[in-house]
Amino acid sequence: MMLLARISITVLLASLFSVAHAAGLTIEITKGAQTAVPIAIVPFGQGGAIGNVKLSDVVSSDLGGSGFFKTLAEDDMLTKPTEAQKINFKDWQVLGQDYMVIGQVIGNGNQFNIEFQLFNVNNGGLLMGYRFTAGAHELRRAAHHISDLIYEKLTGRKGSFNTRIAYVTNAVRSQGRQYLLQVADADGFNPRTIAESPEPIMAPAWSPDGAKIAYVSFHTKRSEIYVQTLATGQRESVSAYPGINGAPAFSPDGSRLAITLSKDGSPDVYILNLSNRGLTRLTSGMSIETEPTWSPDGSTIVFTSDQGGKPQLYTIPSSGGKSSRLTFQGDYNARGRFSTDGRSLAMVTANGGDYRIAVMDMASRTVNVVSSGRLDESPSFSPNGSMVLFAAKSGPRSTLAVASTDGAVQQKLAFETGEIREPAWAP
Repeated sequence: MMLLARISITVLLASLFSVAHAAGLTIEITKGAQTAVPIAIVPFGQGGAIGNVKLSDVVSSDLGGSGFFKTLAEDDMLTKPTEAQKINFKDWQVLGQDYMVIGQVIGNGNQFNIEFQLFNVNNGGLLMGYRFTAGAHELRRAAHHISDLIYEKLTGRKGSFNTRIAYVTNAVRSQGRQYLLQVADADGFNPRTIAESPEPIMAPAWSPDGAKIAYVSFHTKRSEIYVQTLATGQRESVSAYPGINGAPAFSPDGSRLAITLSKDGSPDVYILNLSNRGLTRLTSGMSIETEPTWSPDGSTIVFTSDQGGKPQLYTIPSSGGKSSRLTFQGDYNARGRFSTDGRSLAMVTANGGDYRIAVMDMASRTVNVVSSGRLDESPSFSPNGSMVLFAAKSGPRSTLAVASTDGAVQQKLAFETGEIREPAWAP
């Protein structure tokens, strides 16, 4: 959750969420890039019982939402070939397409053989052909894998479609309101609850290998930091000091957590060694220091502090030393998060009274606002660094949203009901 002007600590922002059922999801592209490359994802030939998963729709949604591609609507297609020899490339040139994808899915309801081909429409050249097998429960992930392969082939960058996100929501059970920590596909589908509590759950953070999630729970009526292994569900309390235990962030090697503790007075940033529980204090003083994040090389911690009177981002060596101010533009900058290559830093910034997501270029220190909401919070980079996931609220509906790092493309992942908060994109 976002720090307000008085820089309230994340773990204290435990206001009640609206009832959330997370029964469905609508993906709405609210802003598209004008320079997006035209590509047609022709409906795959789908044989056998395949349920309600239409692979071509998933691929089209992935690529269209990336900001790099403009996908052709199925209704605008003159033909819908599923085999290379049936393609008339002139038809697709007339439609202004640069690339096209065809494919087939054949199976018996449990196991499917999937194949697709990517063509250059202008010269008819085959750019990629791929064939693999997937189970019935893996079809959406198979479609995301296809999207990743196409994206990498045409952009030179790895895709992030076949990845996961974590977020916090809640639901009303027979025993009352329950807070849920959920993990879902990167497009919000296939949610799975990994932790549930009648007390707030906050600040999920992925381990570098994607095998564990650290988070804050109040199930004992006070803040406590847990690390949970996703494969087994086993969780372990790693920090339960008096006062605030909050804002965990894994080091790049996964051996340590940067956390916020108030056990020695005002909230400060500490490094917790997960193997022996040893603590190293990084900041001290009367100001509030919180929301630490590691640089990808592990040498630097960026954190939020009000030591200058208003919330701003500061840096400090992870080995200890003197802190220095990083942000100067505006009265409010908080919740810094690095891209995987360390070249960019996402943050929450106050913009004319609205809280929006911005991206700083670490080399030039220029800041670009990429979201357009009034209460946007909790930014998290995609693994390839091309998109930023964040929580957005407009009116009564809470959503997850994604924006390209230049702000040219924005899309919302709108659940039918409920509050969806504190998203974190898996490595």
